[in-house]
Amino acid sequence: MTDLAIVVLSYNAADFLKGVIFSLLAQFDFQVWQDIGAYQLVKKMVSAQHPKSKITLVIVDNNSHDNSLAIASEAQRRAKEIDGIDIKIIANKKNLGFAEGNNVGVNWALKQGIINIGLLNNDTLVGNAFWDPLVDFLADNPQAGVVTTKIYFAPGYEYQHDYQARDKGKVFWAAGGVIDWQNVIGANRGVDEVDRGQYNDVAQVAMASGCLFLARAQVWKTSGLLDKKYFMYYEDADWAQRVQKHGWKIYYVPGGKIWHFNAGSSSVGGDLQDYFITRNRLLFGMRWAPWRARLALLRESGRLLYKGRHWQRIGARDFYLRRFGKGSWRK
Repeated sequence: MTDLAIVVLSYNAADFLKGVIFSLLAQFDFQVWQDIGAYQLVKKMVSAQHPKSKITLVIVDNNSHDNSLAIASEAQRRAKEIDGIDIKIIANKKNLGFAEGNNVGVNWALKQGIINIGLLNNDTLVGNAFWDPLVDFLADNPQAGVVTTKIYFAPGYEYQHDYQARDKGKVFWAAGGVIDWQNVIGANRGVDEVDRGQYNDVAQVAMASGCLFLARAQVWKTSGLLDKKYFMYYEDADWAQRVQKHGWKIYYVPGGKIWHFNAGSSSVGGDLQDYFITRNRLLFGMRWAPWRARLALLRESGRLLYKGRHWQRIGARDFYLRRFGKGSWRK
């Protein structure tokens, strides 16, 4: 058994799942890249660097109807031939959402006695043994409970599309997270900035996106798991508040790199985001925001109830009706 588990949750995203799994396997056997030719553009940015820390990859499938489980099983077979990585597959009988789906994997890792447990989005590619500097930082800094690292947009998936060719693959999606309490919005530090070395220093941050973070098992035990009421979106911001309330600190550590196919599992600005972000921002704000921000958020919710887009109206309504989890989302 290893002392590090990385939970990857998947739901009907087989192509993305194949990318992240095999990019992890390639850390220990670079020839694995031959199996994912669709990612040649990113392949050239990833150098073989054998990790110091072995990992257990926990693949949790949220009742996908594509070939995700077949891909996971093939990766599990390949992992048996590679020293340094083990794969555990958990198949949920229904879609539990991002929060509870990840909790299943975290709970499994906790029961195994694994001391560091992290989350990694399925729509990512990883390189450069990204978890080694995070593991080292946790070992050297007892006050640190959660760590994250450099997260770039995968080339072509940036919010903006006017970057020079030489900069693609070096545009930040996140260098840690911040929370704008006045407007009750969680945001990524450094988003849309080309990496010029401006985030090459360790920094304490307000939160770490659920796209990628590593946490001590003790943090999960003292702060609890992700709140399944959120289903998806803002669960990581909520968890970060509980983590810090229990005395742990969250850090950005720049030693690793991953690439994020932004909104690979959901469209940017679509109905799904309208519903869950509207409802969950209200839930998060009413729990944690200063009272003035709460009043402003309540006024905003009133406007959304009457003038918002269709799924924004339903999201605001469901907050007041206390319909959490999957709520009224049926698409």
